[in-house]
Amino acid sequence: QVQLVESGGGLVQAGGSLRLSCAASGGTLSINIYEMGWYRQAPGKQRELVAGISIRGSTNYADSVKGRFTISRDNAKATVYLQMNSLKPEDTAVYYCNFIRSVDRGNAYWGQGTQVTVSS
Repeated sequence: QVQLVESGGGLVQAGGSLRLSCAASGGTLSINIYEMGWYRQAPGKQRELVAGISIRGSTNYADSVKGRFTISRDNAKATVYLQMNSLKPEDTAVYYCNFIRSVDRGNAYWGQGTQVTVSS
């Protein structure tokens, strides 16, 4: 049974940085055919896509994080990263990683969520 395990969340002051990691473990996954992404959900709000990376390494970002966040992947480690710089209080949320099979958008996996809190 494949599981996604997240790490790297925490409390940081505005203007600071955090790096989130999400690694797949516990099963066999052809990681190179999976798109990866980071979502977040703030209290009282819907879950939103923060950043995504395709199987070829193309990236896309929410307008609110462009220029501040960087998503990357390491297929050898079955891991996706989110480098978050110049953090703002409005970035406070629970962050979730997601792996989804590219060819049919099926077989989606979610991480358990990691809290990111940015103080002003």
